[in-house]
Amino acid sequence: MAEVEVKFSDLGLSADIMEAVSKKGFVTPSPIQAGVIPLLLNGDKDIIGQAQTGTGKTAAFALPLLERLDSSVKENQAIVLAPTRELAIQVAQEIKSFAVKNSPKIEVVYGGNPLGRETDALRRKPQIIVGTPGRMQHHIRKRNITMDTIRYFVLDEADEMLNFGFREEIEEMLGQTPPERRVLLFSATMPKSILNIVQNYMKDYDTVKVKAKEMTNENITQKYFCVSPRDKFEALCRVIEMEAHFYAIVFCRTKMDTDFVASKLAAKHLRAEAIHGDVEQNQREKILARFKAGKTNILVATDVAARGIDIASLNYVVNYSLPENYEIYTHRIGRTGRAGNKGTALTFISGSEFSRLKYFEKNLKTTIEKGLIPKPEKIIEQKSVRLLEEVEHSINNDNLKSVLPLAQQLLEEGDVTNVVAALLKAAYGNDFDIRNYPVIREEVPRMGRGGGGRGGRSGGGYRGNRGGGRSGGYQGRRNSSGGRSSGGYRGKSSGGRGGHSGGGYRGKSSGGGRSSGGNGSRGAGSRGGYAR
Repeated sequence: MAEVEVKFSDLGLSADIMEAVSKKGFVTPSPIQAGVIPLLLNGDKDIIGQAQTGTGKTAAFALPLLERLDSSVKENQAIVLAPTRELAIQVAQEIKSFAVKNSPKIEVVYGGNPLGRETDALRRKPQIIVGTPGRMQHHIRKRNITMDTIRYFVLDEADEMLNFGFREEIEEMLGQTPPERRVLLFSATMPKSILNIVQNYMKDYDTVKVKAKEMTNENITQKYFCVSPRDKFEALCRVIEMEAHFYAIVFCRTKMDTDFVASKLAAKHLRAEAIHGDVEQNQREKILARFKAGKTNILVATDVAARGIDIASLNYVVNYSLPENYEIYTHRIGRTGRAGNKGTALTFISGSEFSRLKYFEKNLKTTIEKGLIPKPEKIIEQKSVRLLEEVEHSINNDNLKSVLPLAQQLLEEGDVTNVVAALLKAAYGNDFDIRNYPVIREEVPRMGRGGGGRGGRSGGGYRGNRGGGRSGGYQGRRNSSGGRSSGGYRGKSSGGRGGHSGGGYRGKSSGGGRSSGGNGSRGAGSRGGYAR
């Protein structure tokens, strides 16, 4: 028997909210929306929603909150926590986009936003407050938010918040809410830390889980390139240069990698910018605004900084560094292929990372096909065709009066062909010289255990070795008892229990402190360059 398609009009939403939903062009709810909305509208239990990024979780809780909260009562009624500033801003904007006349008021608070402005807004007692854990906790301690009137406590991307170390803040806030409040917990994964929160702070609850097959977007083509790490950047450039319109997020593991890739792309006259945790908030907002407006077409980002970026027209996502697990992989590639558009996810790996990629493929029940790196001849041919088309378009459509005198003067310099060739050389350098394209060494995929043996997990990179903690990055090695090496090139930890080496070029820790970056940095307490 065929399944009956559920529509938003079947979920019990009011006519006003349905009008707002229709104006946004939504007709059919996603699985998480179809499951959560009726439970939140009509039930009184807590709710766990397990689904990946890009499945419509925000609308799943936003629509019922707008229905159930009383806008005539000037008191704080709902708190929505998000792991990053970008995601908090996006969630608040999404809730506001569904608001109708007499809807509850929404405010957003996050680190980097002027405190005075937030305090003034909170004095007006908005019914819904969206924010990051640290800033939310600050306002609660300053009594700018009244916790004993909270009816709904929403944890969005709960697993990410715990990964970022916000467990204490979350538990402190939950402990201050009334016993009768409802907790709505949304998470892509359900690790033990999440289950502990469920056990300690949630009452009887319903669970809505999006099946694995529903997490895979059929609009996304997935490809991988197995190349030598030293040739990875050149391989990325080859792929970009073959595309007429490359609008993408390029994911890197560390802040250092992010800056390196973005600066190298910009040096090749590609419109690329970097975003990571060290970029100041006002600058981050400007970078994101340029990217969303299409003024920049490549955003190089760490996973943390990219949280909450939602642009339906992205046609590429690039895993410049293979992520630590397949959940992060799914989070990343879910940024493309949205709103019915087609998208492509590209992953660059070394030969030793192939087994981990196949593990992702198996668990996600998807196919990641081997990509072919474009040959220099094809790149030059494509560039030539594109240039000819641009020149023809300009001749037929652009007003060239301002440059015609200079053009006439240039033609007097000599043979027309030589003049045009000189202009091309000045504008494009050696782009049309096949000798300018180095040989890219493809590596042979190697199957193995992938560095994730008994006792723990290896988070990645090339030759991640496991001996009791977590290792990531290129030749990240684990030698101590309980310490962790995380990222960078040959990050090593060999000190006492709890030593942590994280990132940088040959960053070493040998004392029980941390070393996280810098070229050749050594020490027992220095830290920098480790992306969180």
